[in-house]
Amino acid sequence: MTEFIHKVTKEDEGMEVREIMRTYFDFSARLRNKIKREKLVMLNDEQTPGWIKPEVGDVIRIDLPEEKSHFEPQPIPLDPVYEDDDLLIINKQPGLIVHPTKGHPTGTVANALMYYMEHTGKPFKIRFVNRLDMDTSGLLVVAKNAYCQNDYTRQMKENLVQKRYLAIVKGILENDHGTIDLPIGRPDPENVARGVMEGGAPSVTHYTVRERFLQSGYTLVELLLETGRTHQIRVHMSHIGHPVLGDWLYGGVNIDLIERQALHAASLTFTHPITKEQLTLTAPVPEDMQNVLRRLK
Repeated sequence: MTEFIHKVTKEDEGMEVREIMRTYFDFSARLRNKIKREKLVMLNDEQTPGWIKPEVGDVIRIDLPEEKSHFEPQPIPLDPVYEDDDLLIINKQPGLIVHPTKGHPTGTVANALMYYMEHTGKPFKIRFVNRLDMDTSGLLVVAKNAYCQNDYTRQMKENLVQKRYLAIVKGILENDHGTIDLPIGRPDPENVARGVMEGGAPSVTHYTVRERFLQSGYTLVELLLETGRTHQIRVHMSHIGHPVLGDWLYGGVNIDLIERQALHAASLTFTHPITKEQLTLTAPVPEDMQNVLRRLK
């Protein structure tokens, strides 16, 4: 269990425990209230009310609430890339929905995680802090507590998380580098498809050409997102005339090469919410995309 510890200093004299907690620990109001309700604030290893004024040298410790998810466990393979007491980051395989829905109540990453927890003996409440489409492979971040979820979400909002993708797109991109800065919205509320539209949410995608396949007419690109809109890469690349290979929704279908969009969340760089260490994690290109690249050459 993650603990937050602060040793009271001269500068803290006269402050109540709850004031010190607000000063040194960046908890959301909701999490602070839950910590208070469950009496998880300790002063020198004893439970303490928030109005107590500690002395210099006293140690305040805050434990995070223990929580669990309640999805059905299923033996679905998982590929963990990084794990500690606060985060689990997996390399999601294509064809797997992240979270149960009415149409897909089982067979999801959440069900796989429940099975994984049963066999590791380390239960936690599942909090997905980024999402990947069913047919997009690559790095998926799961926070094991509310604090890490809130901090990672803050980093994403402040554009402090670098998310790099690899995609095979139709056609030959002329420029080695480019930026697509076009708003994305949902033209029809009854249709899942998004599109570039006036009044849409600001959306920025940077791309770099990694390899051109002149004979077959495809390009391998690396994409860096400044924003994280639904279907952003797929919409932007389709809008400039280079839809992602295999993307049935935005015009990239070619079942002779691949039966899903050739899009892979390849790397993540962010600051660990607890240790404050900068982490860069990578996931290798999946076999189906490697097969396509071999065929295009």
